[in-house]
Amino acid sequence: MRRHLSVPVAVAVLAAAVPALTGSSPATARSGDAAHGHARSKPLVIAHRAGTADAPENTLVAIRTSLRAGADGQWLSVQATRDGVPVLYRPTDLSSLTDGSGAVADHRLRELAPLNAGYHFKDERGEYPYRARPVRVPTLAAALDAVPAGKQIYLDLKQAPARHVVDAVTRVLDEKRAWGRVRLYSTDAEVTGLLAKDPRARVAESRDATRQRLAEVALERACKSTPPAGSWAGFELKRQVTLQEKFTLGTGESAVTAQLWTRESVDCFRSADKGRLKSRTPIVMLGVNTPQDLRTATRLGATAVLVDSPRQMVRDRHDH
Repeated sequence: MRRHLSVPVAVAVLAAAVPALTGSSPATARSGDAAHGHARSKPLVIAHRAGTADAPENTLVAIRTSLRAGADGQWLSVQATRDGVPVLYRPTDLSSLTDGSGAVADHRLRELAPLNAGYHFKDERGEYPYRARPVRVPTLAAALDAVPAGKQIYLDLKQAPARHVVDAVTRVLDEKRAWGRVRLYSTDAEVTGLLAKDPRARVAESRDATRQRLAEVALERACKSTPPAGSWAGFELKRQVTLQEKFTLGTGESAVTAQLWTRESVDCFRSADKGRLKSRTPIVMLGVNTPQDLRTATRLGATAVLVDSPRQMVRDRHDH
């Protein structure tokens, strides 16, 4: 019984199956914009949620832990409180990580102050070390102060309505004069669109646009477009997707792990760069958490990789 892949259908299935998720080492790269060049042989190691596997995510403790481990930068999740203060927090409900409950946007900053952001964090022994020594939900302003100059900072805006969180983050970046220090990302197309209107914002293209381009290269073997000038791209190195196949008597679906970044897709994203080293489109590969994936990302020329455990991955980068 013959079976074949229906490319147009598969592109649509891939798009539906990948849901919207919501300081440089001297040996590898220079700081700032120069760090996005490709003169180095290894990508920057960016601590995902400040290093979610090593310490309570998106806390000042996690930031400091990852910096001590040698991380080149921080990927921080941002929401805004009811009174418009941006804080570091990822889930939709406070009960996921803290000893509180409800949405961040339903609380004023003073109401978040008593909460323990490390309440549910388990260490390698399965214990809860931060229940006895609570850590707090930090403000974005405090996080910016905690990251030294020259280290990369990526802010992932996680909240709806879009205008609420964008306005809150904009105010802090204005107050801290931090626009040149940060790169901005969101899985929400409305957030991305609002950010892109500010000429100071170094914002990733929309996740939908990146996903569609990856699907076209993977399934149609076609490079139909490139990211807008001045933007960057971030997406998982590998992803669980649904593959739809047509059989003689019907169709079938199966879950597969697809490597979305390949030499062809990287070349497509950078095809408008015309070989100029400093102008190459920055590519951040998410979900790089094994030595094998780190080697793959390095071989493909990733600008940076997003890792859960900087302790492990910085060591692996040096070993390889």
